[in-house]
Amino acid sequence: MKENQDLLSSLKEIISKEKKTIKELDSLFNYLKNTEDIKEKNMFSSQIKILENSLKKTNENLGELLEKISLTKPLQLKKQIKELEIPPREKKLKNNLLQPFKRSTEKILKGMKLSGLEKETLKRLKKKEEKVVKKKEKKPSAYIKSANKFFSDLSRKLIEKKWFALVKRDLTKTNLQFTPTSYISLILFTTSLVTIAGFIIFLFLLFFNVGAEFPIITKVTEDIGIRFLKVFWVLFIIPIGTFLFMYFYPSLEKKSAEYQIDQELPFATIHMSAISGSLLEPSKIFSILISTKEYPYLEKEFTKLINEINIYGYDLVTALRNVALNTPSKKLAELFNSLATTITSGGNLSIFFNKRAQSLLFDYRLEREKYTKTAETFMDIYISVVIAAPMILMLLLMMMKISGLGISLSSSMITLIMVLGVTLVNIVFLTFLHLKQPKE
Repeated sequence: MKENQDLLSSLKEIISKEKKTIKELDSLFNYLKNTEDIKEKNMFSSQIKILENSLKKTNENLGELLEKISLTKPLQLKKQIKELEIPPREKKLKNNLLQPFKRSTEKILKGMKLSGLEKETLKRLKKKEEKVVKKKEKKPSAYIKSANKFFSDLSRKLIEKKWFALVKRDLTKTNLQFTPTSYISLILFTTSLVTIAGFIIFLFLLFFNVGAEFPIITKVTEDIGIRFLKVFWVLFIIPIGTFLFMYFYPSLEKKSAEYQIDQELPFATIHMSAISGSLLEPSKIFSILISTKEYPYLEKEFTKLINEINIYGYDLVTALRNVALNTPSKKLAELFNSLATTITSGGNLSIFFNKRAQSLLFDYRLEREKYTKTAETFMDIYISVVIAAPMILMLLLMMMKISGLGISLSSSMITLIMVLGVTLVNIVFLTFLHLKQPKE
């Protein structure tokens, strides 16, 4: 009777689970009808398929459970059937009688000719499937080892004085495979090498000219002092530019990661809403999303969250708040903090994810419209800058050459300036559109 009661209670749980799954399917179908974006439709249809598969599996378990439930009381039989033991003499006699039959079957199998496909099938059946675990070890390059060797002590002192606090904070939020000490050592080492290279370029330009016409390299004929005043800036511009680029590179990487995470977050939140309806433990939601491999940028943040729980031993609420502090995306940080508050207060996770998915989808559509208007504006600017401006500039330079007023340039130099100018403007426009383009 106790077994039947346990089975009936599990039956109730399965039925309630199926009800919630059907409600989630209904809400997803409503989303699918109202949206017009192809990507959103694909995301909704994939989530519907996942829920349908889980519903089928639940129905299969339900059938097995119903077969186990019995409403009648079984009879208690006290009789026990003992196994008959064959005497050793009879066993020997039985084996002797079966030996000719075994030999004949072996001969028949040897005489049969198996096809290539049958042989491969037999080999697969004989071989046991072994799971191959691949271990990836990332070792620092010789360049990074050299940087740590020369500048690691100085980097630690600079970190203690908080001179590179911004770099340290940005490195923590991005997924660059550098410790703050290693990255600051890399900045100092690279700047030192570039300073030496800049000094060599300065010496070269001090005695030689570089032109657009053949011969490209010619000796300097003017006074050495005047030439020094013209090219001394190379000693400062190249090292300073390199230092500033490496100093602000982690912040650029953080902005890029934030943009990519914000593009994936609305669809991942819809996925979370569908999964949370099946009454899973909340941390399992993030493990399921990691296993789908559909959100590569969010996967890194969710892996941090799982590591906080499984490796460092924090509870889910503490882990959510820790990851929220170190994530590059403000929207993801708000989601984690709100989720921690909802879990602490005992709120409904399915309703929470559903409401948050609606707001994130609304922001996503607004961003798409904003990008379309920005692209239209820049198309007008591009037409005026790339088509009209070079023609006016070329006419101006040609008039200056003919009249002899101002800077007089040769025809080849004017052509080179036009080609380089148009190329540079095209690169700037393409880079801007690529950075602002929403992820497909």
